[in-house]
Amino acid sequence: MKKRGTLFAYILIGFGLFFLFREWQLPVFTDFYSWITLLIIVGLAMVIHSYTSKAYDNLFPGTLLLGIGIHLHGMRHYGWWIDHWGVYLLLIGIALLIKSTKMKDGWFIGAMLTVFSLSLIFSVPFPEWLSWLYPAMDYLERLWPVILILLGIYLLKRKK
Repeated sequence: MKKRGTLFAYILIGFGLFFLFREWQLPVFTDFYSWITLLIIVGLAMVIHSYTSKAYDNLFPGTLLLGIGIHLHGMRHYGWWIDHWGVYLLLIGIALLIKSTKMKDGWFIGAMLTVFSLSLIFSVPFPEWLSWLYPAMDYLERLWPVILILLGIYLLKRKK
């Protein structure tokens, strides 16, 4: 119970700082007065808690929340920020790679997702023999919400 209590303590400290800075209206932090910052705080608290308590169960979700929060913040405030659905695959891949440094699993899937998402984001032209990937990717771009739903149902139904 103590380990979960320290995670809650980190989240409370982060929320307290968020609301304190918001109350003081510090000009340095004006871009951070939104719900997206709360997402970043929860993710950062989970990552810090994972490393300080050496209980790495929250490392993947913490890294993912932190990454999604940073991405949403960047999209909101910076015109040059990449707005592509492949960024979410990249964040999942990076979170798996970070988790694999401590839990020794998920490295291969994380590396594959990272490489795949980077090739999608930067639209690396595929060689002629891989030209079938373009229509397949167009099709997947329209169906990816259904794929996420099916993956979630599979994860709920699979036997442990």
